[in-house]
Amino acid sequence: MEIETALKRLSALAQQGRLEVFRLLVQAGRDGLPAGELARAAGAPANTLSAQLAILTNAGLARSRREGRSIIYSADYDGMGDLLLYLMQDCCQGRPEVCAPLAAAAAQSCCDQNEGTLQ
Repeated sequence: MEIETALKRLSALAQQGRLEVFRLLVQAGRDGLPAGELARAAGAPANTLSAQLAILTNAGLARSRREGRSIIYSADYDGMGDLLLYLMQDCCQGRPEVCAPLAAAAAQSCCDQNEGTLQ
């Protein structure tokens, strides 16, 4: 990943409302949430949510798809994974025990909430 992409993604998450929306999308899983339901869950006005989602989508952290008359938003797990890998790149310096607790925590938090399957 290029540093510019990492900065764009980190900047997108560096605001409370966008971070909350992103976490809601991650919690919703690959099925995502309709825009209206997401707005209610976030407690955000439609225009604010729209701007937040545009920034997250532009950064490669969210996706949208149309289902009938609804727009469904979901986390872009590939984009999120790429950012996490970029941040963790070369962290162990030949010592896997340095990163092992982080990897175990990530695997556990994903699997515990989703009945043993990684989203």
